[in-house]
Amino acid sequence: MEKNTGFREFGRSTHQYKPVEERIKSFFEFMVPLSKTEVETQGARCMDCGTPFCHPSCPLNNQIPDFNDMVYEGKWNIAYKILRSTNNFPEFTGKLCPAPCESGCVLGLIKDPVAIKSIELAIVEHAYNEGWVKPNPPKKRTGKKVAVIGSGPAGLAVADQLNKAGHEVTVFEKADRIGGLLQYGIPNFKLDKKIISRRVEIMKAEGIIFKTGSNVGANIPASKLQDEFDAIALAGGSTIPRDLPIDGREKAKGVHFAMDFLVQNNKRVAGDKIPEDEDILAKDKNVLVVGGGDTGSDCVGTSIRQGAKSVIQIELLPKPPEGRTPETAWPQHPGPRMFSTSTSQAEGCRREWAVLSKKFVTDDNGNVTAVKYKKIEWQSKTAFEELEGTEAEYKVDMVMLAMGFMYPDPSGVIKDLGLELDNRGNVMTGPDYQTSMIGVFAAGDMRTGQSLIVNCISEGRECARSIDMFLRGGYSRLESKNQSFCKLS
Repeated sequence: MEKNTGFREFGRSTHQYKPVEERIKSFFEFMVPLSKTEVETQGARCMDCGTPFCHPSCPLNNQIPDFNDMVYEGKWNIAYKILRSTNNFPEFTGKLCPAPCESGCVLGLIKDPVAIKSIELAIVEHAYNEGWVKPNPPKKRTGKKVAVIGSGPAGLAVADQLNKAGHEVTVFEKADRIGGLLQYGIPNFKLDKKIISRRVEIMKAEGIIFKTGSNVGANIPASKLQDEFDAIALAGGSTIPRDLPIDGREKAKGVHFAMDFLVQNNKRVAGDKIPEDEDILAKDKNVLVVGGGDTGSDCVGTSIRQGAKSVIQIELLPKPPEGRTPETAWPQHPGPRMFSTSTSQAEGCRREWAVLSKKFVTDDNGNVTAVKYKKIEWQSKTAFEELEGTEAEYKVDMVMLAMGFMYPDPSGVIKDLGLELDNRGNVMTGPDYQTSMIGVFAAGDMRTGQSLIVNCISEGRECARSIDMFLRGGYSRLESKNQSFCKLS
């Protein structure tokens, strides 16, 4: 490192946020980035630590000390090339990743870790501003065609990597806009959709074809893709939400899955007209969000911006400890196992833990008016005991179910192709990402279950590598040597 004493001289500084009272008035981003000089100073804090645990802590194995040092030296162009060599979309991870790399930072053992996430975002935004991010189509095409189903982070990564390898890539997206979870699952105040469009336009200019409104297995038969493409990559995500099948669930009106709420609001912000009888709005309502994760947090922030009267977020698990424990010792990324407060939660919601929902209470018209619950005490990681005398209820007008997703939709393309599933309902693959059907691969949440965006990008990159080897005849799971170049059947 050029500045190997910077961690002693400078304190940690990260991007800031607009005041709560200001940012909740709109659905626009509210991050206040560091100045160029401030970012360069933060780059100087990276230690010459010998074994940089930030590398294995990052699912993409980003070369973090290298780009940190280049930023400190003012060599931003080189820093961008280093970052882009391992991360297809640093503009997404720089805003949305929980930064497991920072959890593994060696400096974190004695001081605040290096502000890696802020540096990463600063590098890619500086690269865009300087015009360094521009189309770079492959100089030679292989003649092989790949269909990528799903345009979330995994699908985009598969497409980007395979296109760079010279294959002809077409991305099929069932929604009306590209981006998957990034487009409709993440609120605009966390990720402006112009950021997605900016990257997609670059990918289009590099030769990737995007087709929206294309639901493979519904309005497009999977057999059609089998006939027209040399390989198929499934990256449709984990889309079946976890329900709350308690007493009163079937008839209760005003109980919604989180993604229905978030998708609709993103469409509304984008200017789409929502039919009045389908509106899911939190304005002037007492909202209960069931689920303490990121999706639940996004429901909190969206409800507050819509003008909710009150917002309560509850979690079945116990409240996490404030700091690390032996179970989350360095360099692990503690994630939800360590207490944290998201920007949305900091905007004004009541949070409660170890809450077991028992019953939805409705009025004569079936509208939810309350949720009965009991407090619980966890006896182990998998067992809890209901505490007698803790019965109570939340007075509510709307309930958001944000308890995660179970598995991908088994109908549609999965059913059409007759793919084998694992015991959790995810698409089963071998270590080569190939499914039970030769030439059909899977990546991201569709293969692993619900995960982080950075994991999905990593999945997409590794899946693309296997597909490239398959198309070039590098291997085949079948003994027949001819299978590598056969059209799918």
